[in-house]
Amino acid sequence: MRDSLGIGVAVGAAGLAFGTAAVTAGLSPAQAVFTSMFMFTGASQFALIGVVAGGGNLVAGALGALLLGARNTLYGLRLADVLGWRGGFRRAVAAHGVIDETTAVTLAQPDRASARLAFTTTYVVLGTSWVATTLVGALATERVSDIGALGLDAVGPAIFLALLWPRLREGGARTWLISGLGAGLALAATPLLPAGVPVLLAASAALIALVGPEMSVAGPAESAAENPGTDGTGGAAGESGNDDEAVRS
Repeated sequence: MRDSLGIGVAVGAAGLAFGTAAVTAGLSPAQAVFTSMFMFTGASQFALIGVVAGGGNLVAGALGALLLGARNTLYGLRLADVLGWRGGFRRAVAAHGVIDETTAVTLAQPDRASARLAFTTTYVVLGTSWVATTLVGALATERVSDIGALGLDAVGPAIFLALLWPRLREGGARTWLISGLGAGLALAATPLLPAGVPVLLAASAALIALVGPEMSVAGPAESAAENPGTDGTGGAAGESGNDDEAVRS
């Protein structure tokens, strides 16, 4: 209960940013709130309004949102066994609440009863908070006469950077390769294709993740830590020479 309440309130506060970004992109407060209620998956929502704000159509925006939300399907396959709920209505309601946060809290529980309690609490608290803060952010932004003067037109891009940077910091060389290739494809296609399409094209860079294991990104410091005898000044060669002598012996 404590973990679920904490996550629900903290993450739900990010709805303020979505409400602001949605109205900045041209949605009405009612449309912003409906999006939070119906989609209820932050990354997909931001992807949708990002395309709309760039002048793209709803079809391109919806495809991008579905692409990002596809991971929730994989979460659902796992949670279906953990929660064990039966009945079409119950499972349909639960499916709507399958997102990163509810999955993480649920899978951390030791038994089915605790998992159900964690899932339900996180879903209800986070869902309520997310919709309420979306409304607050949307109404507050709608009352601002000049959004650009306050820098609110930068909210959407700033949020995407905030979501991306932790991934880059924790990722390996392949993560950087994927992000760099995706950015390059988007930049190259933007002058040639309708708004929204470059984003979908850039997503194809993620296919690299299906090829081979993660590549090492260990620098000199990491390499020296993993191999104490290699100090970059001939230690590795000396150690190799000692190994050769040992083999000959």
